Amino acid sequence: MNDIEKKKLVLVVDDNPRVLRFIEIDLKLRRFEVVTTTSGEEALELVKSKKPDIMLLDIIMPGMDGFEVLRQLRAFSQLPVIAFSASHGNHDDALRLGANAFITKPFHPDAMVRRIEALLGH
Repeated sequence: MNDIEKKKLVLVVDDNPRVLRFIEIDLKLRRFEVVTTTSGEEALELVKSKKPDIMLLDIIMPGMDGFEVLRQLRAFSQLPVIAFSASHGNHDDALRLGANAFITKPFHPDAMVRRIEALLGH
């Protein structure tokens, strides 16, 4: 990515602060802008206020889970979403509810970035 090109904004949603921090640091080192949240409700608000280019969304979270985030998000946005979960059994439901891709945890950061770049057209 050259310096003239605008950095892409990635919204990362996961209830584990350590996972959030790991992904945030990795993406920033790869020249993405990153906003994070541990809350599904806040994620939906951030989509409206920050207008991210893509969302990385954990499926299994307390309160509003990733499935409900996808249901509500698709009512107002076609934002590209990469869902992730430690349970591969969530794959089909995540895609059915509107996720563009699914990654099983733990995942390699390079694989995550390849998915992001593919969905953003890089």
